[in-house]
Amino acid sequence: MRLGLYPCRLEEGSLALEAYNKKLLYERHRHRYEFNNAYMEILKKAGLTLSGVSPDKELVEIVELKGHPWFLGCQFHPEFRSKPTIPSSFQRIH
Repeated sequence: MRLGLYPCRLEEGSLALEAYNKKLLYERHRHRYEFNNAYMEILKKAGLTLSGVSPDKELVEIVELKGHPWFLGCQFHPEFRSKPTIPSSFQRIH
């Protein structure tokens, strides 16, 4: 099970980068699920963009659907680091 903060690098031109406005972010996990890398090439050819990955490029953190106005799925829980007046994208790592 993955627990705690993990780094994620965002792809240039992605919706994720537009939303977070930074190339490296840290978000919290609390689950047992992972993207199956065996299907990576098949899904990319079908239009899925892997817009956020771990620095070692082994873990897919964010996916987007090409041609869709706003389809973004993530493996982490951004709400774990958010507050009503401070969204997670503005949190600092301590």
